[in-house]
Amino acid sequence: MKDKIPDKTGHFGIFGGRFVPETLIYALDELEKEYSRARKDKKFAEEFGYYLREYAGRPTPLYLAKNLSRYLGIKKIYLKREDLLHTGAHKINNTLGQVLLAVKMGKKRLIAETGAGQHGVATATVAALFGLECDVYMGEEDIHRQALNVMRMKLLGARVISVKSGTQTLKDAMTEALRDWVTNVRNTYYVIGTVAGPHPYPEMVRNFQSVIGTEARAQILKKENRLPGYLVACVGGGSNAIGLFHPFFNDKNVRMIGVEAAGLGLSSGKHSASLEAGEVGILHGSKSKILEDKFGQIKNAHSIAAGLDYPGVGPEHAYYQKIKRADYAAITDKEALEGFKLLSQREGIIPALESAHAIAYLKKSGKIFKKNAIVIVCLSGRGDKDLHESH
Repeated sequence: MKDKIPDKTGHFGIFGGRFVPETLIYALDELEKEYSRARKDKKFAEEFGYYLREYAGRPTPLYLAKNLSRYLGIKKIYLKREDLLHTGAHKINNTLGQVLLAVKMGKKRLIAETGAGQHGVATATVAALFGLECDVYMGEEDIHRQALNVMRMKLLGARVISVKSGTQTLKDAMTEALRDWVTNVRNTYYVIGTVAGPHPYPEMVRNFQSVIGTEARAQILKKENRLPGYLVACVGGGSNAIGLFHPFFNDKNVRMIGVEAAGLGLSSGKHSASLEAGEVGILHGSKSKILEDKFGQIKNAHSIAAGLDYPGVGPEHAYYQKIKRADYAAITDKEALEGFKLLSQREGIIPALESAHAIAYLKKSGKIFKKNAIVIVCLSGRGDKDLHESH
């Protein structure tokens, strides 16, 4: 079944699709054709595999967190260590795949949006590797929150363009990047950082990130001779979660749990929980669950984790929720900070605040896990960038 989603028009059930200005249809058609060719090209797969292995540092370990397991009373919690990748997060998986496509398409310039800065750093890194010009759109608010990653992007040779409109966060950065692409489609490739946006991005990013779940599946079978009972991952746009979930889609006994940002609480209105508290609507070129008011205007999202601070979610997640293949929960800023400290102090691993939401879920909802449960948590990134937010 998983191979049939999305359909040829990029729909995951009622979600997904392509809702963009006419000027972008050419660019999306061009990208879809090139990606379709690349999927059947053994050389492309080998090149992508080479860079994932030799440059990014795959495979990442599946680490048994014994101290955390014991403390929370869960039989075995394994961490899929995407934080150990080059650049410090799962984002490099996707940027390597997309930039290899950009090079094949003859594009000389990359643009990207970024919130926490990890996707911006990954795009700037791969741009340097392949000698491409790189502009990264980042909300002014996030530039202040993620100063370390801004410095990294600039050192790598990228230009960081401050977005001062709207909430000055990830939504507005993506809006500005799309505007740039409309103007410069001939020489520019837009590297979208998550499983959102118009077709073919949600499917393409999912497939590049599925290396997470493919590895985890093989690793857990080798370690435990069985599949896990649960998969847990944070969800903003949702690429690390879909990357983990997708290879387990047909394993009906594996329960999938995506953890959104409840911010200051769902009742406060200051959150980023599109799946838990959103409506079906259109944002950034695709139909999904989004945060909008009764007039159809996009609401402001909030999360202490800049990478989750987005008023929408990838359409495949909305589909998983609708068909009840995955469950979704929300964790507050306060709970995420507790998760941040918990993993740091129990395992000596400082997680990104995004990933800390998944850790906090284990603490808050530990009783749902069966006595002999094996749980895999996607540790999507490391927490150096978040140290000042944690105090």
